[in-house]
Amino acid sequence: MSEQARILVVDDEQSMREFLEIFFRREGFEVVTTGDVDSALVAIESDDFDVVISDVKMPGRTGLDLLQAVKEVSPETVVIMITAFATTETAIAAMKQGAYDYVTKPFKVDELRLVVEKALEKKLLTLENRRLRTELRTQLKHRSLVGTSAVMQKVYDLVGQVAGTKTNVLISGDSGTGKELVARAIHDQGERRDRPFVAVNCGAIPENLLESELFGHVKGAFTGAVQNKAGLFETADQGTLLLDEVGELPPPLQVKLLRVIQDKTIRRVGGTGDHRVDVRIVAATNRKLEEEISSGRFREDLYYRLNVIQISLPPLRDRMEDIPLLMRHFIEKYAADAGREVRGISDAATERILAYDFPGNVRELENMVERAVALCRDGVIGLETLPPTILDPRKVDTTSRLPPEGGRLDEMVNDFERSLLGEAFERCGGVKKRAAALLGISFRSFRYRFEKLGLDDPPATGEG
Repeated sequence: MSEQARILVVDDEQSMREFLEIFFRREGFEVVTTGDVDSALVAIESDDFDVVISDVKMPGRTGLDLLQAVKEVSPETVVIMITAFATTETAIAAMKQGAYDYVTKPFKVDELRLVVEKALEKKLLTLENRRLRTELRTQLKHRSLVGTSAVMQKVYDLVGQVAGTKTNVLISGDSGTGKELVARAIHDQGERRDRPFVAVNCGAIPENLLESELFGHVKGAFTGAVQNKAGLFETADQGTLLLDEVGELPPPLQVKLLRVIQDKTIRRVGGTGDHRVDVRIVAATNRKLEEEISSGRFREDLYYRLNVIQISLPPLRDRMEDIPLLMRHFIEKYAADAGREVRGISDAATERILAYDFPGNVRELENMVERAVALCRDGVIGLETLPPTILDPRKVDTTSRLPPEGGRLDEMVNDFERSLLGEAFERCGGVKKRAAALLGISFRSFRYRFEKLGLDDPPATGEG
């Protein structure tokens, strides 16, 4: 734990409070003191402490009451009990309720310092283990960027150049092109590789929850906020935060994100204090943010803060020569996962695959290979394992959609968009999230377009 660890001392004896405050400040800690449990709870609910040192016997509510409340409000805070009235029963009760240790008065200051240092080491180890488990769960099944085409070589060169810097990076490209893989490659090749990599899809989280998800909240900030909670910026401290689909950020959060980038501090929802964070921000988008700026939906100053260096990912149709290599890579991956032996792909299947333009990009190719490996019978991927979209691609309608007498472009575009949204909505059983994924846009974007175009909204069969 850093030398700026925070300690809350709770004791009804003023002399003891003053003594411990002087001692721990000399040891390099930040110290806050209170004389009763109620004042301590106010302090805990409005700020974060690494350690609480509390007397047991106090007028009114006891240290055991405080211990129970701390574990409810801030379970990660370490609590050490001190008392001049040591009994076995009290010690057992304190340890059962979650106290880290129990020190009796009079005590040697070196003894108390050692207990605090060990408590902080335990907390740091707990948080580190939790971070590693979280990172492991959120890692992609495979991180590697695959491809030898000229356009991908340019991407690799840029990743190598920016990885060793602290500069913010904006990754642009169509859905499914591998923006998160590039962000992780930047992180893994940089000095922050051993620190957290945290990814959040700004378009997948409801707007009313996104601020709390990013910046955290304090207990009581809103209904359901039963304890203090760190946000993703704090989780990513010293590491990298990927803001995927950053173009979906609502205007109020764009302002707050700009403040974080400028001041390097965040404030939890409902909180009054600022927390300093050291986070490298990598943003990703499938939107043309320049157009979003022109339409007033994205802040120009935020755009320039995020877009210090831009890496543009090409669609798969612009690097078709990488498809055979990508296919071999995905075959090895999913064959190993399924414990199956796949020797290759038939010429007929290869021909159909190379003739397809993959509007879903690398993600669509990966899903196709995963399906083919699962359906493969004789160790060779054949035509029968390919999805209908590749076996019988929808022919382009070359008939004119423009009436002889002409028409209004905006109305025709809206009609066409309305038909696509409606078809996707119907095909997905009225579930907007699935329909959005089918069209390669965020849920928030789908909902906005859906409402703007005045589509009927029948009762959905699932969350949407």
